[in-house]
Amino acid sequence: MRNRGSGRYLLRTVALGYLAAVLLVPVGAVVWRAFGDGVGAVWQAVTAPDAVHAFWLSLLIAAIAVPLNTLFGVACAVVLVRHRFPGKRFLDAVIDLPFAISPVVIGLALILVYGQAGWLGSWLAERGIQVIFSLPGMVLATVFVSLPYVVREVVPVLREVGVEQEEAAWTLGAGSLKSFLLVTLPSIRWGVAYGVVLTTARALGEFGAVTIVSGRLAGQTETLTLYVENRFEAFDLTGAYAASLTLAALALLVLLAMTRLPSHRGTASGFPGPLRRKEGH
Repeated sequence: MRNRGSGRYLLRTVALGYLAAVLLVPVGAVVWRAFGDGVGAVWQAVTAPDAVHAFWLSLLIAAIAVPLNTLFGVACAVVLVRHRFPGKRFLDAVIDLPFAISPVVIGLALILVYGQAGWLGSWLAERGIQVIFSLPGMVLATVFVSLPYVVREVVPVLREVGVEQEEAAWTLGAGSLKSFLLVTLPSIRWGVAYGVVLTTARALGEFGAVTIVSGRLAGQTETLTLYVENRFEAFDLTGAYAASLTLAALALLVLLAMTRLPSHRGTASGFPGPLRRKEGH
């Protein structure tokens, strides 16, 4: 028993030491260096015009990419779980492609398709549409890299829910859309919520693909992650650390949002209000 207890303490010590060395100490060092010149210097750095623009641009891209991937993720999860069709396994594998491909490769692929010399670039340019080195390209890159999260969170919940409640709703007169909105969607809401949180975190922290397609124009196409690198390369360490601290604060908010979600991603029991009342009649 004594050896077993010693082994547990050793394992905990190793785990905590590893986390401290890899995560806590580096993040703590960023916080320490950010406030090395005082709070006033940090405030001045994060309120600089380029920093403010980079902050709001990051939020704007996330505000566009996250709803798009949420709608696609829920629809794709329903298709994968509820339907059988040729190529289903291929689609299931393609969803995970952003996990396997480097974001830099994703950025280059978007340039090959939407750049001025790309497959669709000249056609878009003739119509006054610029994708690469502008907001649409940055949104496309962010959508691509954050694509799988909602799908992968919703699919297991849908499988757990089954089709019994939906079929019961159909027998009560609900159409496909109504049964989805009143039965299926409430049952998978926590899976959707987890997927949205993870997608938001990925969208805010994206660097590689956005670097390629943005052009990194200060005050125009520079997100907060790109701003950090720009300030660091310009030897503005206070600005770089202050912007990094802002990113860390956003990540902390996302983490807190995840902790507020139920630990059990269970399904909703029974029917929602309208259908339950109808069943009672």
